[in-house]
Amino acid sequence: MSTVQAPESAHQAARVQPVDMKLEVIVIPVADVERSKNFYARLGWRFDAEFTSGDDFHIIQFTPPGSGASVIFGKDITAAAPGSAQGLYLVVSDIEAARKELLARGVAVSEVFHHEGDVHSGPDEPYLFGRRRISGPDPEHRTYQSYASFRDPDGNGWLLQEVTARLPGRVDSNQTTFATVADLAAAFRRAEAAHGEHEKRTGVRDANWPDWYAEYMVAEQSGKELPQ
Repeated sequence: MSTVQAPESAHQAARVQPVDMKLEVIVIPVADVERSKNFYARLGWRFDAEFTSGDDFHIIQFTPPGSGASVIFGKDITAAAPGSAQGLYLVVSDIEAARKELLARGVAVSEVFHHEGDVHSGPDEPYLFGRRRISGPDPEHRTYQSYASFRDPDGNGWLLQEVTARLPGRVDSNQTTFATVADLAAAFRRAEAAHGEHEKRTGVRDANWPDWYAEYMVAEQSGKELPQ
């Protein structure tokens, strides 16, 4: 007698923890490996590794500060045309500070820009909100809304995007992490400013400010409602 296993129910399938699939590496197509190596080193990115095999194979890896993913470029590692990688996003907590740092390193960076209204068509280079770039940071300094762009020597396109708080569902709400000292310091400054407004509303000094700071910083990163 043969047996047939019943299909797994949707409820049972939902309880299965998915296998981690972490974005680790992005391949950047370049024409001149040494020129690209010098450029990405000038950005201040961490130089991770370099491997060669005769004249036919050359691979280099860099990692942006605070990033869990790295970039790789070299010779005979991709069929993509040099400069064809576009829309590569680098998330920063302070768009103006990040832009100034790149300028100080000799990198040509666009002015900060943002999106406005419901019009997405225009003459500008495309990004997440279409082809219309409005000069200056988002007037309300909303998270995800302010950008700046630059290119490597081959024309591969990078964008800085300012993210100060994550929308719900974008992060694991059970974890709070800061990739760099700068990110943590920026989160403390935002919590300090918000706490100052909190004390103005209550009219009394909050002796439990460390707990308030902690609650604010965790809620901000996980996209939950901020304490008032």
